[in-house]
Amino acid sequence: MNKHQKPVLTGQRFKTRKRDEKEKFEPTVFRDTIIQGLNEAGNDLEAVAKFLDSTGSRLDYRRYADTLFDILIAGSMLAPGGTRIDDNDKTKMTSHCVFSADEDHDTIRNYAQVFNKLIRRYKYLEKAFEEEIKKLLLFLKAFSETEQTKLAMLTGILLGNGTLPAAILTSLFTDNIVKEGIAASFAVKLFKAWIAEKDANSVTSSLRKANLDKRLLELFPANRQNVEHFAKYFTDARLKELSDFLRVQQSLGTRKELQKELQERLSQECPIKEVVLYVKEEMKRNDLPEPAVIGLLWTCIMNAVEWNKKEELVAEQALKHLKQYAPLLAVFSTQGHSELILLQKVQEYCYDNIHFMKAFQKIVVLFYKADVLSEEAILKWNKEAHLAKGKSVFLDQMKKFVEWLQNAEEESESEGQENEDGSTKHNL
Repeated sequence: MNKHQKPVLTGQRFKTRKRDEKEKFEPTVFRDTIIQGLNEAGNDLEAVAKFLDSTGSRLDYRRYADTLFDILIAGSMLAPGGTRIDDNDKTKMTSHCVFSADEDHDTIRNYAQVFNKLIRRYKYLEKAFEEEIKKLLLFLKAFSETEQTKLAMLTGILLGNGTLPAAILTSLFTDNIVKEGIAASFAVKLFKAWIAEKDANSVTSSLRKANLDKRLLELFPANRQNVEHFAKYFTDARLKELSDFLRVQQSLGTRKELQKELQERLSQECPIKEVVLYVKEEMKRNDLPEPAVIGLLWTCIMNAVEWNKKEELVAEQALKHLKQYAPLLAVFSTQGHSELILLQKVQEYCYDNIHFMKAFQKIVVLFYKADVLSEEAILKWNKEAHLAKGKSVFLDQMKKFVEWLQNAEEESESEGQENEDGSTKHNL
């Protein structure tokens, strides 16, 4: 009989101990202990850090992490939505918290240090802290403007020193705070604190890594989600680095979309006139300069064909294909800069695709005859604008043609036979 009873008694004792422990660590008991400790430490943040460090070995931070962080940031426990649970009972609140601190960068940085130390000491709090900040960002409407500012500064500093990951910012894209303009004004304060703590490059590289670089427009309501509005808002807030960054990101995104659509149209052998019209509309709509478009066109034209694997046949195939599309390239190579970019793209392509190595000069001559490239651009490429890739091979290929161009240029200068537009293209 005794043998059967022992395990039961032991089990009972164990259960009682667990139950006692649960009662002892109810959130309200936990809150009272933390608030008492913070009030005793006062504004001495060194003492606050020591108190939190030693208390973590007695209290269950893991179970009550959200209560702990609510108190350290807002001074009391928060109900869903962000209202204070103990708003009417000042004994259940503390003024020694982020929301009651002075609104300046150094003071908030000192509070950030408290969180850094706490999380270094109790590593398991790292994830809970991220969740807490994400939650507080959703509750922004419940906080006063000065509380929002302090939270923005704290978050920016912690993002700057790597305590928080940029992914937490997704909470700012929530409809209710976006519509009221809270998300954008909060983001501006946060980015300023982040840049002050580190630098603008830290912000942009972190946003890129977290795939948030293309989502920044979502800080604004749908009817204002455009680059112009974003650029003006952030430039006015003295954050021009971020408005410039967004312009570049959007431009890259636009180019990818344009390339995809162009590829589709070329592979379907869409008439050149239609392609020209489409590209011009896209350039106007997205404020794309001609030099940005010429490289895309070249890539799409070259991708539209399955190239022959034999070197002796590929040159003939390429010239036939490019002759067909030369009028398209000619429309978008009206500037010297565009012509040089096209020449460099051709050089790069011939170098990267070994079967095209001997075709470079033939392609350049074809483009010269088709009014895609001017002699000025070819001579400039030859003299200084060529790439390092295979330059000796390509310069050697171009030697005779370049000499011919130089002689023709000298002749035209002596005869004064320049065209009205100042170009000097000659028949070969």
